[in-house]
Amino acid sequence: LAVGIILVAVNPYKQLPIYGDAIIHAYSGQNMGDMDPHIFAVAEEAYKQMARNNKNQSIIVSGESGAGKTVSARYTMRYFATVSKSSSNAHVEDKVLASNPITEAVGNAKTTRNDNSSRFGKYTEISFDQSYQIIGANMRTYLLEKSRVVFQSENERNYHIFYQLCASAMQPEYEHLKLGKSQENNLLFA
Repeated sequence: LAVGIILVAVNPYKQLPIYGDAIIHAYSGQNMGDMDPHIFAVAEEAYKQMARNNKNQSIIVSGESGAGKTVSARYTMRYFATVSKSSSNAHVEDKVLASNPITEAVGNAKTTRNDNSSRFGKYTEISFDQSYQIIGANMRTYLLEKSRVVFQSENERNYHIFYQLCASAMQPEYEHLKLGKSQENNLLFA
């Protein structure tokens, strides 16, 4: 087991002009260390190692709630889609992140740091063909915070799905659930 490059990134909580296509092309084909530390440098190194050694690569994105993990993963996927000249009409990261909106409704909740915080882990596997173009992706999720279903800290909420179901409770297809308004469900909603 070998550990490669480690990048410490800080979420600025605002958009910065350092993730556009021009920056992607600047990092594409560069050697690690020739450019400033960047999520694209890590992605380029993984992409080159995959192509050079024909071996699977992993990028682990870790951090606290609100640290920007989902956004960093999106930038990495966008980098791969751009440098591999993926033949897909839509960006692969959009397809992967939009592939399972129900998972996000079931796994995201309002926390004190983030109104849409992922409370579950994600494993995204991107598949490449022999020309190193993206041909697909698979996202696996696993729930980390089961206790949120019955208890939420002050100023936090349950998973979005409960509120979405309650908001739709009067729709004919949901009447049999007898949910009522979210404020009426004291056990599930803080």
